[in-house]
Amino acid sequence: MNAISAPRRGVVGLGIFTLLILALLIGLGVWQLQRRSEKHALIAQLTDRLAAAPQALPAPAQWRALAPERDEFRRVRFAAIYESAPDAMVYSSGSALRDDISGPGTWAFLPARLPSGETVVINTGFVQNTMQDRAQQDRAVKRLVTGAPVTLTGYIRFPESAGLLAPREDLAKRLWFTRDHLAIAHALGLDEVAPFYIDLEQPVPESGIPKAGPLQVHLKDDHLQYAITWFGLAGAVAIAFGLWMRGRMRTASS
Repeated sequence: MNAISAPRRGVVGLGIFTLLILALLIGLGVWQLQRRSEKHALIAQLTDRLAAAPQALPAPAQWRALAPERDEFRRVRFAAIYESAPDAMVYSSGSALRDDISGPGTWAFLPARLPSGETVVINTGFVQNTMQDRAQQDRAVKRLVTGAPVTLTGYIRFPESAGLLAPREDLAKRLWFTRDHLAIAHALGLDEVAPFYIDLEQPVPESGIPKAGPLQVHLKDDHLQYAITWFGLAGAVAIAFGLWMRGRMRTASS
């Protein structure tokens, strides 16, 4: 009796284990399909925001209510004056949202004062600054600080979090490696600034430097490929178990 039940227990145990593996693999495949659907909805939403006509910049009283999930990439237009306060350069190896940008280089972050007195940090565009040279950056942004009002069109962005491997800022060069305008403003001793910054679309200086420009959505979408992989593995496991069971049945009947 025990000699017969032991092999059966082995088959049952392997069958249960196989079912668990199949459930896991199929669940991962379904999850990837759900993520694909969510990613497509996000791409459509962001594409609509980037293509929308620019709106007025939200009033300062509304700033604290803004949130990335609702307001990231909202296109806005407003008047401001670039301040003569210190600018910052933020290292970039390229841009996932700008096809016309290739690194290495730096983004030029400048504070601008609104007619109502509040300060908004502007990413005025890309400088092909291979060595992150401070003098080169100074020449690039110097033409922007005229003291005259300028109408700016751009996109609301929110600060990034520094990754574990991100280099520390170089305060002597006013060089950062993360687009965290709040940390930059604090380090440079700026007055309170808006909780968001603006990625500038227009105007572009006659020299083309810093290089402002429109943003485009280029989110990676490999979820269907991953789903097919998980479903394929599930099929392979099911076939392997079926072949193994057929072999055992043949052995038992012979």
